[in-house]
Amino acid sequence: MLRPTLLAAGVLLACNSVQAATFIHAGKLITAEDNRILNNQTIVIENGIIQRVEAGFLSPAATDTLIDLRQHTVMPGLMDMHTHFSTQISATSYAEGFRMNEADYALRGATFANKTLLSGFTTVRELGDSHHVSVALKNAIANGYVQGPRIFAAGKSLATTGGHADPTNGISFRRMGDPGPVEGVINSPEEARKAVRQRYKEGSDLIKITATGGVLSVAASGMNAQFTEEEIKAVVATARDYGFKVAAHAHGKEGMERAIRAGVDSIEHGTYMDDATMALMKQHGTYYVPTISAGKFVADMAVMPGFFPELVRPKALEIGPLIQDTFARAWQAGVKIAFGTDAGVGPHGDNWKEFVYMTEAGMPAIEAIRSATYHGAQLLGLSDELGTVTAGKKADLVAVPGNPLENIELMGQVSFVMKDGVIYKQ
Repeated sequence: MLRPTLLAAGVLLACNSVQAATFIHAGKLITAEDNRILNNQTIVIENGIIQRVEAGFLSPAATDTLIDLRQHTVMPGLMDMHTHFSTQISATSYAEGFRMNEADYALRGATFANKTLLSGFTTVRELGDSHHVSVALKNAIANGYVQGPRIFAAGKSLATTGGHADPTNGISFRRMGDPGPVEGVINSPEEARKAVRQRYKEGSDLIKITATGGVLSVAASGMNAQFTEEEIKAVVATARDYGFKVAAHAHGKEGMERAIRAGVDSIEHGTYMDDATMALMKQHGTYYVPTISAGKFVADMAVMPGFFPELVRPKALEIGPLIQDTFARAWQAGVKIAFGTDAGVGPHGDNWKEFVYMTEAGMPAIEAIRSATYHGAQLLGLSDELGTVTAGKKADLVAVPGNPLENIELMGQVSFVMKDGVIYKQ
């Protein structure tokens, strides 16, 4: 006598558990699978996954949700492969370490992360911080405590003593001490292995090394090689044991080429690469993450007296203006390029300006967008989940009014943001 009643209850439960679909009517659609822009498409989403993409404007059921973006261009969620949420460079940045606490950096970083998400960037690589801020922020976002992009965090960047990411540069001798692998400073292959394992222990997702000097560190050289090739090989080999990719900050040619030969996955900035360096990158399949935005920002700020320490200022004036030209040559040479801004050097939320700088340097608008979608996913090793508007992938979608292939500055007018099927801006 109970069986029919139980069966009916089970059917009712099953029906109630079926989640309604979301239908998006896109006037124009950039899937980023190729260079085409499609007209009048419908994207159907269920449970945070793209179920299908079909031509025409399909009619949803009464229980489904319809989002009308017929006057917009829809594209995959954007990816910035080089950010720093724990910082935003200002005239007072170099004193922050003496007055800010870990909690201050973390709470400020949450604000920057939210601003980045609302700008259309649903995935980022956080390439270096202190106090484990990016790992904590990654976890807070994943657990729904704060809103921000999906983060792949490097944690503390690896440097050599006095190198670009040595956290004790520029402070008094009695305070600097002798940091080691736990603090991200290494001076041998053995220490390199320990530093990678320490990042794994702390919850990092990838490794960042500073293969050459840098612009903003309080040190004399912005381009000298700072790791031996054997040290970088030890970093890369150990990183592979833990499923990590390796990003290499590099401005100078020698340090860059050591990193490429040692097997890093990406070169960040790449200011002084020449034709031989580019050929080596193509040979090894190394990605280039240009960060033109950061170069322009530091060059602009360097003309303001007192903005940077005097040791930093000439490096910013020399290196900053060169990156856009390097990018143009790398694009013409056929080097693989993934979008990255170094946001945190320049203002968070202005990531979109990189699209403008890339197209100014000769990259077609569609390729600039694909660098921040398809190629970002390729660099992360997540092309089966992200990077294109394709059935079976995560529902990360953004939209801008009009056609960004005709006016790339529309990338600064993102009006719709969805991550994992959840709408954050509409």
